[in-house]
Amino acid sequence: MSQTTQVARRRPVSAASGAAPPPVRRRPASPQWAAWAFLTPVTLYLALFYAYPLYRNLDLSLRDYTVRSFVQGNAPFTGLRNYRTVLDDPAFAPALLHTVVFTVVCLAFQYAIGLALAVFFHQHFRLSATLRALFLVPWLLPLIVSASTWSWMLNSDSGVVNAALHTVGVGPVNWLTSPSWSLASVIIANIWIGVPFNLVVLHSGLQSIPAGLYEAAALDGAGAWRRFWSITLPLLRPVSAITLLLGLVYTLKVFDIIWIMTKGGPAESSTTFATWSYQLGFGNLLPAFGPGAAVGNLLVAAALVFGLVHLRIQRGQEAS
Repeated sequence: MSQTTQVARRRPVSAASGAAPPPVRRRPASPQWAAWAFLTPVTLYLALFYAYPLYRNLDLSLRDYTVRSFVQGNAPFTGLRNYRTVLDDPAFAPALLHTVVFTVVCLAFQYAIGLALAVFFHQHFRLSATLRALFLVPWLLPLIVSASTWSWMLNSDSGVVNAALHTVGVGPVNWLTSPSWSLASVIIANIWIGVPFNLVVLHSGLQSIPAGLYEAAALDGAGAWRRFWSITLPLLRPVSAITLLLGLVYTLKVFDIIWIMTKGGPAESSTTFATWSYQLGFGNLLPAFGPGAAVGNLLVAAALVFGLVHLRIQRGQEAS
């Protein structure tokens, strides 16, 4: 049998046209499956470590949990009774005031000092990169180390701050044990810890501003302050919004610094919602899991509201 006949047998010929049928092409896989494959790990992570804890915290705030029911899981449903208990508690108003003061003062000083340092280091002088890296040390240190260091520095008897005040003729201040100074003490410590974050983010925002705008303004006779108010601040507005939003969310939930330095005292003079929630849930012999979870959910709701407001403002700016 000839080679031509063998090839003809291998390739069947169409009866109608006498030509071989076209080869079958496989349909390429849909790119949607690849997208879901990449999203699956992130979705599982968010569900396990964010969605489920939020659901459990909401469930805690809507039930009357005790130690026994927390283990057995048969707590009765009470609706919004835990929230009413929190709102009627005499400690609610002081904790709310301390939370607002702590958050607003920390955000204002962290942003102002961070912006001033970012503008200063934007000059690109010698050792600017080295000094900027040194300013990151407070941000890189563990919070327990930073809070313990500030507790030692503000100690009434052996702290270096009172020692420095003594050299200029000022008497000792009970920074951590006086109701008049405890909140100011934790605010100072938190400002020191949060300034590097603002410095890094705002400095990166300054890098994106074209240098030609400053040169043109200088040629038109604009001074340093005029260039700052007319160029730097307006063009830094998107970066500033993100910085303030992240700082707000972080400051609302600050717990480590306050608890290590003052434990919310004395006489609850430095108690915020974060420390109050911990005290209700874990700081007593008979823990109040429901009210503690309710206070935590108030913090989550506040952060969510400010986040939605930021998104609304950002969309308005993009539309305009």
